[in-house]
Order: sequence, then C-alpha cells, then structure tokens
Amino acid sequence: MDKGLVLQDVVIAKGGNVLLRVDHTIGPGEVLTVMGPSGVGKSTLLSFVTGTLATEFSATGRVLLDGHDITEAPAHLRRVGILFQDDLLFPHMSVGANLAFGLARGGSRAERAAKIAEALSEVGLEGFADRDPATLSGGQKARVALMRMLLSDPCALLLDEPFSRLDAALRAQVREMVFARARVRALPVLMVTHDAEDAAAAGGQVIVLCNDA
Repeated sequence: MDKGLVLQDVVIAKGGNVLLRVDHTIGPGEVLTVMGPSGVGKSTLLSFVTGTLATEFSATGRVLLDGHDITEAPAHLRRVGILFQDDLLFPHMSVGANLAFGLARGGSRAERAAKIAEALSEVGLEGFADRDPATLSGGQKARVALMRMLLSDPCALLLDEPFSRLDAALRAQVREMVFARARVRALPVLMVTHDAEDAAAAGGQVIVLCNDA
C-alpha cells in the first residue's frame, strides 16, 4: 500500500473558471506548501481534501490517502486532521475536555485521562487539564489545538495558515512544534499560506498559485 497523501489530477473551478490545478504526492512526514494571495483558492483545496467543498465550486480528480481513495468518502471518515488560523477551542470546556473531544470513543476513564495527560506533557503543558482555555496564552492554545487534532489519530495533516495570528517569535516556535510532531508521526502535511517564512520552515516543495483576475 502506498503511504502518503496523493492529489491526483485535481482541478477546482468556480463558475466555469479554473482556480487551481494540482497533481502531487506528499509522502509520510513531508510537507507540500501551497502559496498565493487571498482569494486564489488555497483554502478551497483543503476543503476538497476534507470533503467540505462548498456547492458553488466544482472539482475533478482524486484524493488518495495511504492507498485508499477518499474522494467520495464522508468527511468524518476521511481521517484528515486540520488546523486553522483560530484555535477553535471550545470555551465552555476545560483544556482536558477539549482534548477528550479529539479522542476516539472507547477506553476507560482512567485510560482516556492518561492519554490526555501524555498529550499535554508532550507539548509542555503538564497539569493544564483543568484549566479554562480563556486563561491560556496564544501559544498554549495553539498547542492544545494541535494535540486535540492529533489525538483523533489522523493519517494526514492540513494547515490553513495556522500560524498567522501568532507574533514572530511564537510563530517560529509553534511552527517547528507542528512540523516536528508531523515528522514523528510520519504524517503527510498539506499547508496553505501566504507567508514565505512558513514555506521556508516547512522545507518541502512549494506550489505558487496566482490570481489572474
């Protein structure tokens, strides 16, 4: 079985106008960066991969993940994790409860608590399970969002400009943490950004989309 994320002859259009064409294989632990200005279709590509493409867009081509064709699979069965600009933590839940949301059903309460504690420890947030997300810094929220997504056991990771709201120093730190976790787990990563530093830090191939309008 071929591991990785394959975007096979993907073409996305809106109103008869082609927005992007991508034909690329992202191997385990590799990062493909898609760059371009706002409105050029970067996030639309991620929506196609996650199975949430809006109806005003049309798409052809296939998405393969670890050898399985997931092009027509329901979004919740695709095993694709995604991080956005905003951390999207649930404000009415504790940090631990937010992480528990990412865990698959099953296992005893003690087993689930142990996984949550291990996840927090991995990103330097030991003892934060009972904290209110509102009390966390931007970097801490980003770490919790990352681990919640990883606890869902994805087979690929999508990044929708997740570092853009962080200041320069924190941005570099969180960015390296995300890429390192992806490498350790051998996850193929598809990142969209307009920031050249993000692309350079990713270290993989870069596709540049142009807005011809």
